[in-house]
Amino acid sequence: MEIRAGIEKPEIQALPRIQDRMTFIYLERCKISRDNGAITVKTQNGITNIPAAAVSVLLLGPGTDVTHRAMELIGDMGVTVIWVGEHGVRFYAYGRALTNHSTLLLRQAQLVSNEKKHIQVARMMYQLRFPNEDVSKLTMQQLRGREGSRVRSIYREQSKKWNVPWKKREYSPDDYESGDPVNKSLSAGNACLYGLAHAVVCALGCSPGLGFVHVGHQLSFVYDIADLYKAETTIPIAFEMAAEDPEDIGSATRRRLRDELKKGRILERMVHDIKFLLSDGEYQEDYKSTLYLWDNIEGDVEHGVSYIEAGDD
Repeated sequence: MEIRAGIEKPEIQALPRIQDRMTFIYLERCKISRDNGAITVKTQNGITNIPAAAVSVLLLGPGTDVTHRAMELIGDMGVTVIWVGEHGVRFYAYGRALTNHSTLLLRQAQLVSNEKKHIQVARMMYQLRFPNEDVSKLTMQQLRGREGSRVRSIYREQSKKWNVPWKKREYSPDDYESGDPVNKSLSAGNACLYGLAHAVVCALGCSPGLGFVHVGHQLSFVYDIADLYKAETTIPIAFEMAAEDPEDIGSATRRRLRDELKKGRILERMVHDIKFLLSDGEYQEDYKSTLYLWDNIEGDVEHGVSYIEAGDD
């Protein structure tokens, strides 16, 4: 008989909600294991325990070594894991959703598949960026043009504020060092923001690949959500970091961004905004049942019930 150490796999309802967790933790050059419900991080300076259920995203940098038991715990707790290269980011795995329901996923698929509804959601995304304007009649081309103008204006403002020269967003995933300080910081910060958005999207049971502004990529919806917050987080932080010129701008950016994400309650806002965009105020959590049978006339009906008609054998 197999004997396995550690806590029992928890019910989803027992796990902390995604909006109640820490944003992300970056780890490198360490051995990651587990001790019951805690992730253990062993470095040359000793061992640190991290409550797994309190974390949204683990960013694993160079030199990390993870045990199978640690990954089991991470998956059970719904933690997103992203392996981060020294100068770039790759998405390799994520934990299970923190919901038993496919309500938002089904709604997302319906909205993406209907052209009229699709553009309505895209407009709502842009409306979140232009709270004082009415964008309900604008075409996608007009929205992209207005957004491009807004972002360029933010870059100019931050460049002037921090007295840091700015040309354009330009970077190569294969040649991180070729970028200027602002671009390096933007790459590091955006990677963390994408990780957080990825964690929230998956925790709510949505599809990372079904986007409304971005399409055709496995992380299209992640990019959609992350873009809602760049103007207040990663862009100004990138210019601030470039002005301060730290020895390791990537590490400094991650620490600064983590503080800003907490201060701006970005994680909670992501949860709210995704539900707002996909549900039209109709979404409600329901733990009574998580599996139904589809019926094109009556709607969803209970599973595990005999529906045999009288007289049928």
